[in-house]
Amino acid sequence: MNQTMKVNAVENTAGRAKSRSVQKLASAGICLAISLVLPFITGQIPEIGSMLSPMHIPVLLCGFICGWQYGFAVGAVAPILRYLLFGMPPIFPTGIAMAFELAAYGACAGILYQKMSKKVSSVYVSLIGAMLIGRMVWGVARFLMALLFGVEFSFAAFLGGAFLTAVPGMICHIALIPVLVIGLRKAGCCYNE
Repeated sequence: MNQTMKVNAVENTAGRAKSRSVQKLASAGICLAISLVLPFITGQIPEIGSMLSPMHIPVLLCGFICGWQYGFAVGAVAPILRYLLFGMPPIFPTGIAMAFELAAYGACAGILYQKMSKKVSSVYVSLIGAMLIGRMVWGVARFLMALLFGVEFSFAAFLGGAFLTAVPGMICHIALIPVLVIGLRKAGCCYNE
């Protein structure tokens, strides 16, 4: 009798782990789909779209709710897939640099959130850390492309692109993403615990 209970407990644990993997994969797929569609909202005015960075929101959410591996994958794939499907963002240098940036966003959001306590302040710290690291990765990617392919990219362009013109998007992300993460966690839809 005791042996049967142990076997059932192991089977239940394995079933829950498999179910959790399916939930993470489905959630990551939804985040990828949203990252492809969300830029259409601001796409009619490219300047607004580049300032608000709508593609970044689902990638950051994916890192928070699914974990760093899923956030990394969705971030790396989203700009390239969006280019293949819709022709935007331009693949070089913008799309390639965005793929590195968004992969860093998703991975860092997932890693930082997983390592920290699950307080509300941890969501903000993880988000800001992920955004800063992602911006740095974007700058390194653009700098390497400039060296390798002769594409012009100065330090002033880095500061302008990574921080100055991105302030509205950063404010939008800081206002929106923590609310969504906390709500999803309360609803039991956060699998990066």
